[in-house]
Amino acid sequence: MKKVTNLLAAAVIAGAIFFGSSAKAQTITPDKFRFGVGVEGGLATGWAHNYSNLELGGTARLQYGLSNNLALTLTSGYYNFFGKTDPATGDKYQSLGMVPIKAGIKAFFTKNLYFGAEVGAGIETKAFASQGIDENNVGKETKLILSPGVGYANKHWDVGVRYENFSGQGNNYGLAALRVAYGFGL
Repeated sequence: MKKVTNLLAAAVIAGAIFFGSSAKAQTITPDKFRFGVGVEGGLATGWAHNYSNLELGGTARLQYGLSNNLALTLTSGYYNFFGKTDPATGDKYQSLGMVPIKAGIKAFFTKNLYFGAEVGAGIETKAFASQGIDENNVGKETKLILSPGVGYANKHWDVGVRYENFSGQGNNYGLAALRVAYGFGL
């Protein structure tokens, strides 16, 4: 998975260099808020891949325009990492649930294309457990979230891809995800 992370980072940097020299003003309205609601799907990486292959979630994002091509974001919602079958026992792992709370930036480097970066906390609401294990005795932790990404946005639609890293308490993991959202001005 480290190769995928490095490949995503290289693609973001290459895109920023390629498009950065011909940057055009984006249609972010300075001093105005936008609100978007999105659905997302992703692939678990790192430690979480031992227990889940797929994540599905929903998020809401509040965006505030600082300039024509830079905005602050506040994102929250719910992620569900669906439990997969334990190869040793044949039992299905309980899903992992998480509430992310993230603040970030969205910087447009050309018309409609942006680089995003978010940081925040992920609060686990349920933790991976095999059937027969008391899920209340399995640790539910709060993780540091770091999340770079790129995307396309127009007046109403926002489609982005990102890598999200969850770290802390010795069992770090990640998520490579696609988010599709509908937004509108407030």
